Amino acid sequence: MRIFSLALFALATTSFTSFSQAADPWVVYPGGEGPGAGKHVVLISGDDEYRSEEMLPQLGQILSERHGFKCTVLFPIDPKSGEIVPSHQTNIPGTSVLADADLLIMLTRFRNLPADQMEPFLAYLHSGKPIIAIRTSTHAFNFPKDSPYAKYSWNNEDAAWSGGFGRQVLGETWFSHHGHHGSESTRGVINPDMKDHPILRGVTDIWGPTDVYGVEKLPANAEVLVRGQILTGMKPDDAPVTDNRNDPMMPIIWLNKYQGENGVTTPSLCTTFGSAPDFLCEDYRRLLVNGTYYFTGLTDKIDGQANVELVGDYEPSFFGFGKFKTGMTPADYQRKK
Repeated sequence: MRIFSLALFALATTSFTSFSQAADPWVVYPGGEGPGAGKHVVLISGDDEYRSEEMLPQLGQILSERHGFKCTVLFPIDPKSGEIVPSHQTNIPGTSVLADADLLIMLTRFRNLPADQMEPFLAYLHSGKPIIAIRTSTHAFNFPKDSPYAKYSWNNEDAAWSGGFGRQVLGETWFSHHGHHGSESTRGVINPDMKDHPILRGVTDIWGPTDVYGVEKLPANAEVLVRGQILTGMKPDDAPVTDNRNDPMMPIIWLNKYQGENGVTTPSLCTTFGSAPDFLCEDYRRLLVNGTYYFTGLTDKIDGQANVELVGDYEPSFFGFGKFKTGMTPADYQRKK
């Protein structure tokens, strides 16, 4: 009878574990063969406009299937429905997986996360492990002033942490739309002084429909890889604008180093270029893959010829508030066999 009971318990436990894993509000793309084997990349989506919930699963699949990285993608989840709702700013479950991450890639905007989700993020930040931050991550957080995390808010005015996470860690917070949003696209122009940087190997042609962000002032130790040329329209062959906004051109991709209160330095790659439609640009995908190699100790493997072919169907939604695909859950982003 005892053996039978134990067998039933084991069966129940196995079934519960399988059910729990199937119901997890995130998606995991397993590692495999390739330079990234044994490395874990965590990708956190959570913005209202630029469709990070579509772009980051595709990046995760490229890194997993083409390069061997294990990738975990987290989403903003409505706890009532279990659906991905980008405008739900207070719930991104699963940040505890950052404890064994080798790299964090994030595209979030104005998040106000609870302590159990914010603390693993801060533990990662203070560990000195690297961050690749995309587009609205310059204004990743928006906490009320009485929150214990208020200093990380994009608009924090305290002198010691002015500009919050974006300015202090990445190099800049939200400042402005420098190009006209939705009508003036961006041509990436390589900084000739940095053209031989490993992250830029094989990267020559960057274009996307998102506009150039304004940058007030980067830290002295920031290294600008790419500047953004404002085009007159939304096609890659449109001419540059002729006013003074391209003189000088704003930085759109740069490297930065943040030294925390504990003396540990966190390196980052920040790109204000980057939405789900921008990810259709092959060289932009290559830059992000190169950056992943660079930050996970694989610089010697960057040859400028990385396979960055899209995995499966990728037909991204155009950016815009309230334009996300409704009814989607993390299970919808599982790799299709």
